[in-house]
Amino acid sequence: MYATDWLSADWPAPAHVRTLITTRSGGVSEAPYTSFNLAAHVGDSPEHIAENREILRRFVPCEPAWLNQVHGTRVVDVATLEENPPEADASVAHQCGKASVVMTADCLPVLFCDRAGTVVASAHAGWRGLADGVLEATVAAMAVAPEEIMAWMGPAIGPDAFEVGGEVRSVFMAHNSEAEAGFQAIGDGKFLADIYLLARQRLAECGVTAVYGGDFCTVIDRARFYSYRRDGVTGRMASLIWLACPQGNACSTQ
Repeated sequence: MYATDWLSADWPAPAHVRTLITTRSGGVSEAPYTSFNLAAHVGDSPEHIAENREILRRFVPCEPAWLNQVHGTRVVDVATLEENPPEADASVAHQCGKASVVMTADCLPVLFCDRAGTVVASAHAGWRGLADGVLEATVAAMAVAPEEIMAWMGPAIGPDAFEVGGEVRSVFMAHNSEAEAGFQAIGDGKFLADIYLLARQRLAECGVTAVYGGDFCTVIDRARFYSYRRDGVTGRMASLIWLACPQGNACSTQ
């Protein structure tokens, strides 16, 4: 059994669409990465990372399709990935048993599936990737009608903790003036940004209105989540989604 505070998406997805969202619990990493860090780029012990990934591997059908995330908009198909993680911030999976995954520690992870359960996807949306269109790119890569897609927003920095400058607000406002609703002025040219609302707006613009989740805060919930903004040096959580194979046939390509 995995750590008791790990999550799964709370949404009306088909039964064979499976999700898993790790927290900071359940692993072997030592402070400041305590304890289930999955990222190899944050300074944690390679041995601890490998052991944590092996623990995770017990709960997914195949090795997850890890990405080298760069706050961009590139979306890759997990079926085409080779051994080295590509530079990308989202992936799609049409085959059963292939786990699409993103890692976060304040940025917004978004999981996607279609109502028929033929395709799944995950996207890493920091404010820059969100503004540049990573969610729209992911929806397009799924190659199904947007109205048939549902999305679930996982643990991210909440609207009471995400302080940004006016330049961030200007970027979103330049795209759509309705983004103003996602920013609350707090003085000295600073704003509190609601990344969940901004993501909902972007998804609605491209036709995805069945959106769930969005009630977490990685900064405030210190016991459960990693937060880069809060701690600086910290680990990363993983949000995974895959299509379960019939009759338990893990790693099927059919």
